[in-house]
Amino acid sequence: MREQVDATCFRHPLFGGYGEHLDLMTATRWPDIEALNARMPPSGHRFVMEDAALLADGLHYEARIAQGRIATRAENWHDLFNAMVWMRHRALKHALNQQQCRHIARMGTRERSPAQQALTQFDEAGVIVQVREAALLDLWDRHDWASLFHANAGRWRSGDIVVAAVVGHALMEQMLVPGRLLVGKCLVVLGDPVDGVARVANAISAGAILVTPAELRPLPLAGIPGWHSGQSETFYAQGDYFRPLRNGRVYPRPL
Repeated sequence: MREQVDATCFRHPLFGGYGEHLDLMTATRWPDIEALNARMPPSGHRFVMEDAALLADGLHYEARIAQGRIATRAENWHDLFNAMVWMRHRALKHALNQQQCRHIARMGTRERSPAQQALTQFDEAGVIVQVREAALLDLWDRHDWASLFHANAGRWRSGDIVVAAVVGHALMEQMLVPGRLLVGKCLVVLGDPVDGVARVANAISAGAILVTPAELRPLPLAGIPGWHSGQSETFYAQGDYFRPLRNGRVYPRPL
């Protein structure tokens, strides 16, 4: 319930890109549909209340978005966070919707392709990470978590490796529960681009990425310096969270 959530959780770096919408999360009352639409940049998309009357049209959720209508449930954290991502990263969300609709048109609504699974996983738990040097990516490739996070903590602070955007609204919802150790499903941009998020959105729109869930790199978010208290070598030795690389697992090249 809204009144049961400790508002200090919204100070976590996971919400760092959404500071302008902090009041939507912390106000005593839930924002209504009109309040959400007032925050939406001009885009051709708007939030509409998901109720029995809306669902009676029989349309798929993604098909409705393609018409410019984003079904949103009242007083619902999951849908509020989804709305915030739309406000902040509209081009990215639009690209995800375009690809979902393309696959639905080909396969129908009863089955889901590997690409649809990848698109959904990124939509729900996605994180975009920018890495300046390939050596850091090599540590990630090998799941050498202690080296990636602990030994190279300064590289995270200097921006050599950085979370460019958290776009998974299910991740945000999980942050409401104290103590959760979350894992992001990541796409990586190599180098120092002006806008890594735009590069990812363009690649999704072109169908160049997210054709299989195997493209998504797991990242134990609690390992990022400053994202969890008590980060020590012992903390990074928790094999049930900082999992070793699975035999045969190979990650794709970054963007």
